[in-house]
Amino acid sequence: MTDTNPADPAQETAQPSPEPASNVEVLLITGMSGAGRSHAADSVEDMGWYVVDNLPPKLLVPLVDMMTNSASKIHKLAAVIDVRSRSYFDDLSQVLSHLDDLGVKTRILFLDASDEVLIKRYESVRRPHPLQRGGRLIDGISEERALLANLKERADIVIDTSSLSIHQLSTKLYEGLLGTGPTTVAVHIFSFGFKYGIPLDADFVADVRFLPNPFWVPQLRELTGLDEPVSDYVLASAGAKEFLDAYEKAIDTAIQGYAREDKHFVTIAIGCTGGQHRSVAMSEELARRLRTHGLNVTVSARELHRHRSAA
Repeated sequence: MTDTNPADPAQETAQPSPEPASNVEVLLITGMSGAGRSHAADSVEDMGWYVVDNLPPKLLVPLVDMMTNSASKIHKLAAVIDVRSRSYFDDLSQVLSHLDDLGVKTRILFLDASDEVLIKRYESVRRPHPLQRGGRLIDGISEERALLANLKERADIVIDTSSLSIHQLSTKLYEGLLGTGPTTVAVHIFSFGFKYGIPLDADFVADVRFLPNPFWVPQLRELTGLDEPVSDYVLASAGAKEFLDAYEKAIDTAIQGYAREDKHFVTIAIGCTGGQHRSVAMSEELARRLRTHGLNVTVSARELHRHRSAA
């Protein structure tokens, strides 16, 4: 009988290594009550962050520990911190120091507004300030402002929302966290077949049925626009390049405007008869072109699950 050494690494089941703490990002969303924390949390979630609301600061550390587990797919955590008591503030200071020691990239987003604007916002919703305690509204605001003064000084991003609409606030957040311009706009392109209905959720719909249909070429019929012979055939067709040149320019112009107007998600649909050949090839090529502009582009094909003879 052969003895086994339980400490022998070769005999142990390999365990996944933890994710380095440096790959984890933590964003703390805080600031004055009524300054727009809830809307900021929604915008940050749209950017791909995992958002936790009303989180006690002490719980940040176990959450980060979970994120550094290699099984976790969450690497960007945004926590809305409501620091309304001295004990919470002390806890937060200790937690931030601990995250710094771990090498976790941590940023603080602080939302502010003038006393006059905060008073108007509270009066419009007819709710008391959390620190009002039956007294005057301005007293609660003043107490919170004094309590958060040090945290505001430590913040990486400070946004005064006094004169901002919710769309302007969202634009400021995208600028502060992702930068400016078209690269903040996520683009999705999908192909479809007109015979199965025009999509309702597209910002742009293009019709490429003016191109020769590979369906009528026997050696191409059973292929799709994802296959190189079909793609080459479609893109070499008369008018394909000219259409793509013009459409690429139009989309680029629109996306720049969308970025200015706080529209950060754009859907483009490209259709042919059955959604198998021309629209698929043109979608892939348009995506390739738009990526050269630095845009985040994804592509899908609505009809490829259908039978090939439907093309």
